[in-house]
Amino acid sequence: MTPAQLSDLVVASLAGLSAEDAITLAGGVPETVTVERPRQKGHGDYATNVALQLAKQVGLPSRDLAFLVAGRLTGSDGIAGVEVAGPGFLNITVAVGAQGVVADDVVAAGAAYGGSEAGGKQQVNVEFVSANPTGPVTLAGARWAAVGDTLSRLLEASGYQVSREYYFNDHGAQIDRFSRSLLASARRQPTPEDGYPGEYVAEVAAAVMTERPEALGLPDAEALEVFRRHGVAIMFDEIKQTLADFRVPFDTWFHENDLYESGATDRAIARLRELGTVYERDGATWLATSKYGDDKDRVIVKSDGHGAYISGDAAYYLDKRERGFERCLILLGADHHGYVGRMMALCAAFGDEPGVNLEIIIGQVVNLLSDGAVVRMGKRTGTIITLLDLVEAIGLDAARYALVRNHLGTNLDIDVDLWARARNENPVHYVRYAHARQSGILRNGADLGLEPESHPELLTHEQEGELLRALADFPAVVAAATDLREPHRVARYLEDTAAAYHRFYEQCRVLPMGDEEPTDLHRARLRLVEATRIVFANGLGLLGVSAPDRM
Repeated sequence: MTPAQLSDLVVASLAGLSAEDAITLAGGVPETVTVERPRQKGHGDYATNVALQLAKQVGLPSRDLAFLVAGRLTGSDGIAGVEVAGPGFLNITVAVGAQGVVADDVVAAGAAYGGSEAGGKQQVNVEFVSANPTGPVTLAGARWAAVGDTLSRLLEASGYQVSREYYFNDHGAQIDRFSRSLLASARRQPTPEDGYPGEYVAEVAAAVMTERPEALGLPDAEALEVFRRHGVAIMFDEIKQTLADFRVPFDTWFHENDLYESGATDRAIARLRELGTVYERDGATWLATSKYGDDKDRVIVKSDGHGAYISGDAAYYLDKRERGFERCLILLGADHHGYVGRMMALCAAFGDEPGVNLEIIIGQVVNLLSDGAVVRMGKRTGTIITLLDLVEAIGLDAARYALVRNHLGTNLDIDVDLWARARNENPVHYVRYAHARQSGILRNGADLGLEPESHPELLTHEQEGELLRALADFPAVVAAATDLREPHRVARYLEDTAAAYHRFYEQCRVLPMGDEEPTDLHRARLRLVEATRIVFANGLGLLGVSAPDRM
């Protein structure tokens, strides 16, 4: 019995009461109700506050409504008891056999357990990282790589069709600084005052010289263009490979210049004119973003006829929508807070719904700690910490897990000394070890000729019930992590469930000892271990973390 199944039972009870005219639901019978595990033991297996939520609509005191619902629920298949508590809470105790069926449900669903079709195959574009190719992927970019990919996996598991996108530009001030840094390195000159330092600049410059050995003999402007074109290509290839090695695939690498070559900018401005959201003033074209919540109107075409920065934003957003994406998610760093208001206003100016057709997620700073102090020097960059520095320090799986474990709105400190340690206080080790332990038990059972079997009525121990309820929660955790854009919920769930599993293992012997004859209880517990292993594999998969069979 899962929370979703209990929700269905409560809804059916409300529908029955309504059909009998025992209650009148002015707003109709709800499609779902919230069913959660109570915080305190002794308050049943699950609880719902549906009576408190609907009492005003029904026109009854909440306790009276709760007793009516309890009367309908009592005696339902899988329900052992229902208690009305406090002002109208319903505490529900699930029958032992019904709770044990959760293990069978998990095994039957397999890799699909936890997922849903809630997204209805809506097409979603998730844009993340999107750093210009002037250096390796930084620690901040690493957080967005892990979070963006995990959100994409969650959306896919929830029935959305997802496209991962990386937006970049190989022109502009940053690229100019990078090109001048490369040329200075090749000429053995000091790094320009506003240039990029670090070993990687010398490595890229040397690679350009290998491809174009005649470049240094060219006039400055031509040499600079050679180093720009080839240096950016080399750097971008490294970025792509770094992200691929980090298990972050992208479907589209979108070049900003494509917007101008395709005429997308002109089309976007024309569309805004049609919608009546632009006007002329002082020789420039303005977008009336203040009508849609921005702090001021924005120039979209300057008085010299060139598009302002927001014209590219407008073109890119419209391009995504014209490619068929119903939802566009953009992940940005903490320094982009001022960008949100104008982008949401731009979305509204196109006649779309901010927060639905366009979402912008802002994340906070990441620090790498060692011996209690912030690490400030990267091995190849000199001044910044990179994704590769992080992976080298703690490993790929630990890096993926650490980067998504905390809420995006909080600063993230990654302690190398903790995350590189193969001990239980290291969260990723603790969770992955649980999966390896489950795999080992199933192997040992097979060696004894024991296979998991369905005997849900035998899973009566308190720790079996706790673990079963944790497994039943997984679909709701995935749904909440997806809907709220909070992937850390999956990591924290796995840690809590690992603790529940270890308590179960310590108190419930799964395999027979010595000459002890195998029983159906052993087989039922093996089924519970099998189900738990599936949940851990699915949860770690959503995080992009490997699930080892041995450790």
